[in-house]
Amino acid sequence: MIQQLGTVLAQDSGSGIGFNVDLLLENFWANTVDGLSYGSIYALMALGYTLVYGVLRLINFAHSEVFIAGAFGIWFTFDALGFKPGPTPSLGTGEIIATLVLAIGVGMIVSGAVAVIVERVAYRPLRKRNAPSLVFLITAIGASFVLQQIFFVWRGGNAEGAIRIIRPTTQFEIFGARVTNVQIIVFLAALVLMFAADTFIKRSRLGRGIRAVAQDPTTATLMGVNRERVIMVTFLIGGLLAGAAALFYVMQIPSGVIYTGGFLLGLKAFTAAVLGGIGNLRGAVLGGLLLGVVENYGQSLFGGQWRDVVAFVLLIVVLMFRPTGILGESLGKARV
Repeated sequence: MIQQLGTVLAQDSGSGIGFNVDLLLENFWANTVDGLSYGSIYALMALGYTLVYGVLRLINFAHSEVFIAGAFGIWFTFDALGFKPGPTPSLGTGEIIATLVLAIGVGMIVSGAVAVIVERVAYRPLRKRNAPSLVFLITAIGASFVLQQIFFVWRGGNAEGAIRIIRPTTQFEIFGARVTNVQIIVFLAALVLMFAADTFIKRSRLGRGIRAVAQDPTTATLMGVNRERVIMVTFLIGGLLAGAAALFYVMQIPSGVIYTGGFLLGLKAFTAAVLGGIGNLRGAVLGGLLLGVVENYGQSLFGGQWRDVVAFVLLIVVLMFRPTGILGESLGKARV
């Protein structure tokens, strides 16, 4: 009955909003697998937003450009190694691993460096002047546009040609849904990085300093915590994770790197952070994975043109019933 209703509504909708339950059920597992892969990228990006917010109560809108800086670094790494847009090269397993390790290293270094520069140039002077929160927000938006225009002047408005190092091939199936080698690499590597970031914040001395400053910066300073150092490390960690996400983006997205490529992805990562509970590491991970899956379901149910709309509607619906997000704990109060 539900399938028949979905088919009728889809046929009657014309060019408006579709409602195709048949397509959703048919592609349920394929959308789930693909959604987890995309959601892993959102989650890594969301960790950067949630870390900075947890420590500074600042939404770092320049984080999307930190991400795309890493993507450019990865593209130029591939180009310097002799890989060009076009057919996927035939490489051995060792060559693929070495290339990906080098690329993710470069991406993380570039994004980490840009994140630290943004903190030093844009935000630190404001903290020294005790600027109000609104000034920080405007500065974050301005920093985002400045970086975007720097990339535009440097590389122009056209996307770089897509370079693929790994040819997507099916490794196994889950209820008829193909799982490719690229999806496995993206998902597992992202999980390892997210677990490493969570462990660092929970177990390391710097991590305890980050949580202390997030909970009470004044008391943390009186107890000997170097607040400025903690803030710099927080931006660095967020940048490193964004650089790793950039590699997975280059592997997953068929189009090339472009100066505006981080804008929509950054918005979705911010949405994932708020969805899971802004300032909560595990909430950012949960929000990213959930967002990736639900938007895939939405494009099957309503049509591909509504994919991005579904992502933001999900945020509105969750916040109506849970204003603090799904997990809703700040970084300073998170259980360890």
